[in-house]
Amino acid sequence: MEYWTILIGAVFVNNIVLSQFLGICPFLGVSGKVSTSLGMSGAVLFVMTIATTVTYLLHEYVLVPAGLDYLRTITFILVIAALVQMVEIVLKKVSPPLYQALGVFLPLITTNCAVLGVAILALGLENASLLKAVFFAVSSSAGFALALVVFASIREYLELADLPEGMKGVPINLLVAGLLSLAFLGFAGLV
Repeated sequence: MEYWTILIGAVFVNNIVLSQFLGICPFLGVSGKVSTSLGMSGAVLFVMTIATTVTYLLHEYVLVPAGLDYLRTITFILVIAALVQMVEIVLKKVSPPLYQALGVFLPLITTNCAVLGVAILALGLENASLLKAVFFAVSSSAGFALALVVFASIREYLELADLPEGMKGVPINLLVAGLLSLAFLGFAGLV
């Protein structure tokens, strides 16, 4: 039951993008096409899961025993930056079209506060363990993916809509993002 609560909480109730407003830059920047948003979601899933695993182990077995807990944020940032570089190299070799489609947003995962936020939030889970932290990271990245793909789908539909000239582009995107955030607020009573 506890893992079910983590899943529903991370995906719907406390969605990392729509409720906690972390990771807004890739949310707005990569959501132009569903295919690109799926690629970004996969990259974020990989980086968020691995980063949370590595940072949890570093925190519990290196920083806390050595009394260096105050170095948590800078250590986490360095780990995330290294992992993003690894993902970038792998994507360049395995899927050049996806690498080109993600463009500048792939290096932005390094500064994506959603990845750092989940790594830090995972440490604060009740009765935190490595398994719970990793499950929370996967659930949070699923919530990120859900928000990103839904938003990209709406944006693709809006390209075909007859909108007033002043609402095209950024204004309608921000309006839709706000409405999505309000829609996810309706899940607040689930957990």
